[in-house]
Amino acid sequence: MKIKRIMAASLVASMALTLAACGGGGQPAGGDAEQGGQAASDLKVSVMYYNYADTYIASVRGALDKALGGIGITPSNQDGNNNQTTQTEQVQNEVTKGANMLVVNLVNTGSDDAATGVVDKAKAGNLPLVFFNREVSDDIISSYENSTFVGTNAPEAGHMQGEMIGKYLVENFDKCDLNGDGKISYVLFKGEQGNAEAEFRTQFAVEDADKVLEEAGKPKLEFYDAKNADKYLVDKNGAWSSAAANEYMTTLLSEYNDANKNMVELVICNNDGMAEGAVTALNTVGYNKQVEEGKEAGPYVPVFGVDATDAAKDLIKKGMMTGSIKQDAEGMAQCITDLVNNIAAGKPLMDGIADKYTVDEANKIRIPYQVYMGE
Repeated sequence: MKIKRIMAASLVASMALTLAACGGGGQPAGGDAEQGGQAASDLKVSVMYYNYADTYIASVRGALDKALGGIGITPSNQDGNNNQTTQTEQVQNEVTKGANMLVVNLVNTGSDDAATGVVDKAKAGNLPLVFFNREVSDDIISSYENSTFVGTNAPEAGHMQGEMIGKYLVENFDKCDLNGDGKISYVLFKGEQGNAEAEFRTQFAVEDADKVLEEAGKPKLEFYDAKNADKYLVDKNGAWSSAAANEYMTTLLSEYNDANKNMVELVICNNDGMAEGAVTALNTVGYNKQVEEGKEAGPYVPVFGVDATDAAKDLIKKGMMTGSIKQDAEGMAQCITDLVNNIAAGKPLMDGIADKYTVDEANKIRIPYQVYMGE
């Protein structure tokens, strides 16, 4: 994948003009204290999270609170509770209360409607706007020169997870083929319909794993339920939840198990929360128990996730989960903090950002993923 580093001079210039008077009520949004501007601690930054209950988002919130605190800012954090109507009202309330800057982890990314509403409110108040983690379209970012997106390159996690799975299976094929039929049956837990990250992870995790397997002379993965045309089980509430995966896994294990000689042999999850739920269900039937020092591992089904949360890292360390793709919560928080610091210093939103981070053609900032299979 090749992503260009760009920073259009015209964009910087237009941002500089716009930001000179940004902030609620026409007041300056920021400025370096030594230059007579507003102290960072006076900047009112409103951060909208799509759902506090999401494990990865919780890690971003903790990292961002810490990073912003390091520059003297206590953000006004809002929990959308996975409800776009709630979040839209929160945005309006924060603007009304005098927010100088909006940082938004959007609930609904299935269409541009919700993002457009946020942009309209930011434009009306001349407020810098940062979307993060849950990607909005290029058209949304281009519609407002005082905005950007901080997140990953959505397909990358799927590609990396698929390659990781494929390599693991090639090295451990006979051990993973529990019923000895020469194929690996799998279940895939999808976090949300229409979400870019979920769509790409679902597609490429299987496609790329199949590619690695075929190159090694092995058969493609086979979804455990031939009647399921989708080839995934989705969290119907769009919450990427441990509970949803646990419920699905518990149900399928009642039919697909050792006794029936059709035990599911691989679990692929769009995030680590769902992976945790799957591991818990496997534990109830004697699989994926913690490996005790000096003892052989018991029956095991490889489980893969995305995020490399602390909980997932612990499961991997204990031999209960196989691998994850690290989504860098600290890196994302630091990038957002750098953007906030620009506004606090009276600079354009994107000033110097392309020198530190990868910025693509759509003026979106990309935080790279990493493979994690234990340290």
